Amino acid sequence: MIQTQSFTVTQPTRIQFGVGCINNLAKTVQDFNGSKVFLVMDPALIKTGIANQITAPLDNAGLPYFVYDTIDPEPGLKLADKGYKLAKSNGCDCVIGAGGGSAMDVAKAVAILLTNGGKAADYLGLDKITKPGAPKIMVPTSAGTGAEVTFTAVFINEKTGSKGGMNGAPLYPEAAILDPMLTLSLPPKVTAYTGIDALTHALEAYTSTQAHTISEMYSLEAIKLISRNLPKAYANGSNLEARSALLMGSLLGGKALATAGVGLVHAMAYPMGGMFGIAHGLANAILLPYVIEYNLIGNMEKFASLAAILGKKTTDMTTREAAERCVEALFELNADVGIPGTLQDIDIPVEQLPEMARIALTVTRPVENNPRQPTLDDVINIYQMAYEGNSAIFY
Repeated sequence: MIQTQSFTVTQPTRIQFGVGCINNLAKTVQDFNGSKVFLVMDPALIKTGIANQITAPLDNAGLPYFVYDTIDPEPGLKLADKGYKLAKSNGCDCVIGAGGGSAMDVAKAVAILLTNGGKAADYLGLDKITKPGAPKIMVPTSAGTGAEVTFTAVFINEKTGSKGGMNGAPLYPEAAILDPMLTLSLPPKVTAYTGIDALTHALEAYTSTQAHTISEMYSLEAIKLISRNLPKAYANGSNLEARSALLMGSLLGGKALATAGVGLVHAMAYPMGGMFGIAHGLANAILLPYVIEYNLIGNMEKFASLAAILGKKTTDMTTREAAERCVEALFELNADVGIPGTLQDIDIPVEQLPEMARIALTVTRPVENNPRQPTLDDVINIYQMAYEGNSAIFY
């Protein structure tokens, strides 16, 4: 049955997917009239040799480029501002973001600043960007954020210590090149963090109050691909089939969140990154089953259907019993891929939980999207459960 809810879907990014498609990078730059590239690159790519696979097509085509590789896992606004100055002074007219979400977010911001001017902080919030950016081409080398197809760039504000994003249609990349070969050297731990991050995007988009027919299509396929292939890629990083499935799942998860938004998991993960520098994927992964347990009554039917997709037998169960199996499946998946079970395990100070909860509730859009509307006490209690490893469902 087609729902009556109104929605808008914007999908401007040209996507190339497949083994070896990184070789199309130079032609893609030329297709968007780029003559000198500002290449924002995760520094880990240089250590692993993947950087050479990205720069080789540019070298072969004789395209000049400037490499900006001082990217932090949780980037601050200053990185975007510094990148803008370097890109402008070097006469760059096209931006490539290669790596994980951090590199891609910095690349998006630099492209916007090249045409809009000012500082990155000027564009925090929704729809504050007035002009299209310089052409932006994203090359993800992990299967996690889906940033290659979203209209968001997330940063830590060094002045406030808070984490927030630029959001607006001009941030959609013009092109994305997804080559599974670039993900083969990803370490197991990073594979796990980014994989659960992508799964969180899909799960939260599926149960978002803004979900609709198209977003649900993306979400469900992403959940299937990620949940069934993440343990395989974690166990054997050279499994190209599993890596390809994860990269596609991450892409579809990005499409889902771009059209339906994310929820309370993301809102609660933000202060963990802003206050303690916890990697975004890890924060999402630890919180995910606890928040889903809290959310169950907000849409019991959807969570029940997810349990079956996540591999749980739900025949002859009540809707509530089936929904609870969804939480059980998420705890088990986390354990399979080495995700710490509690906030204690990553040294989050228990006395900071109330302040974290206060900050989480200021991340308004994800909170509004959540299928159950939380109070401050609710959020504190979820953090407390995640701190103690206290679940009523899984033990």
